[in-house]
Amino acid sequence: MPLIPLKIPAGVVKNGTVFQQANSWNDANLVRWHEGTMQPVGGWRARTTSQMNGVCRALITYVDNSSNRRTVAGTNTKLYVINEAGSVIDITPVGFTTGNESGTQNLGWGGLTYGSYAYGVPRPDTGSYGPCDTWSLDTWGEYALGCATSDGKIYQWANNTGTVAAVLSNAPTSVNAIVVTPERFVFALGAGGAGNKVQWCDQEANNTWTAAATNQAGDFTLNTGGNLMLGMAMRGETLMITDTDAHVARYQGPPFVFGFTKVGDGCGAISNNACVMANDSAFWMSNHGFHVYNGALQALRCSVGDYVFSNLTEAQRSKVVAVHNSQFNEVWWFYPHGATENNAYVAYNYSEGHWTIGSLARTAGDDSGVFLYPNLVTSDGYIYEHEVGFDYDSETVFAETGPVEIGNGDRLMVARELIGDEKTLGDVTATFKTRLYPNASESSHGPYTLSTPTSVRFQGRQVSMRVTSAKATDWRVGTMRLDVVAGSKR
Repeated sequence: MPLIPLKIPAGVVKNGTVFQQANSWNDANLVRWHEGTMQPVGGWRARTTSQMNGVCRALITYVDNSSNRRTVAGTNTKLYVINEAGSVIDITPVGFTTGNESGTQNLGWGGLTYGSYAYGVPRPDTGSYGPCDTWSLDTWGEYALGCATSDGKIYQWANNTGTVAAVLSNAPTSVNAIVVTPERFVFALGAGGAGNKVQWCDQEANNTWTAAATNQAGDFTLNTGGNLMLGMAMRGETLMITDTDAHVARYQGPPFVFGFTKVGDGCGAISNNACVMANDSAFWMSNHGFHVYNGALQALRCSVGDYVFSNLTEAQRSKVVAVHNSQFNEVWWFYPHGATENNAYVAYNYSEGHWTIGSLARTAGDDSGVFLYPNLVTSDGYIYEHEVGFDYDSETVFAETGPVEIGNGDRLMVARELIGDEKTLGDVTATFKTRLYPNASESSHGPYTLSTPTSVRFQGRQVSMRVTSAKATDWRVGTMRLDVVAGSKR
């Protein structure tokens, strides 16, 4: 009467074949592994009751000098500030140029003349790609700065809800993105419509952009064929990522002010908001993988990369957005999974080094800190507090393993009892699926509500387990064990 522990390592594995995913979790939704156990992701509740116009593509939170907590959000049509009470206030600049809600790309049906290629054959990468329009947001002291790709101007909002954001005087136009450096310079990335040009204002003077002997304003053209997408202020340097490579700027004082160094090739950002700072490191998604920079560039090994990139809607890749969840040492990327709008996520635990996936439709967000909970935005323009309670609307919370072998040589094994390892018995149910071979037909058994022990009856050479919870509780699941005996020969 041996006990077979279903000791499954943390994280989801979806690369390779079915049997390559053996003895691992290979599917999940709204669960995480934290400090050795599986548990549910926190739920969410509405923070705003008013709807923002357009689709939000960037959001920041900050505290002004009067201790007012602010949220600034940019959509493809508007710029908003949300106060502590959740009131949504329109601060869209006068003359703002609205942008596209979605990207455009036609490499499929209708992309070429009739009969050019056989049905089902991918079209060549010809023609232009039109990304959706996004915002780049940062803070200049207690003021908010913003730049939309549709508009290209740099705007500043001075915390007066009775006035709208205004164009930053003397700043360059046709800008891709902005970032405020650790030394208090504003970098305009792609300034003047030159995708590889960085222009910066004088130190502590964001209205002074013309270089002179009496200031430190200046510009530099990067040696790259890529277009600047985003920037991140880091410890002692500023990271800038194009759509093909990555560079850093380090302050060195007059006369050159900054020195620029390329730190990586083939690591361009997939979108303007695909990067986030976490634990003194910058994490971002590229077109085919994930990267981290913390003084040196590294490619992140991703156990779910095949799944993510094979299902990501290529024409809508510009909608990918990264959000840090510092409470659980996670970086989340929301992306369009076979859809026009973001409807899925992939998350990386940078402390424990594992990945998870799931379904959740969010278009922008910011970490907790200024506010008690992370703030995330839905495509219909509402802000939600996350990691609060266990209300998931209609989403199902579950995790499912790949195949686990329980066979003994040429004999099938018969499972008779399941010994659960839960924080509170009965919070989750377990369903088992058995097969004789990796690609054989599958039989399902359960679901079983766990008790001490749980009576089960099934046989097979390999089994997968699905753990599901429909209860609004903070459950935990550790190592389950099956009580098995040898059955018939096969």
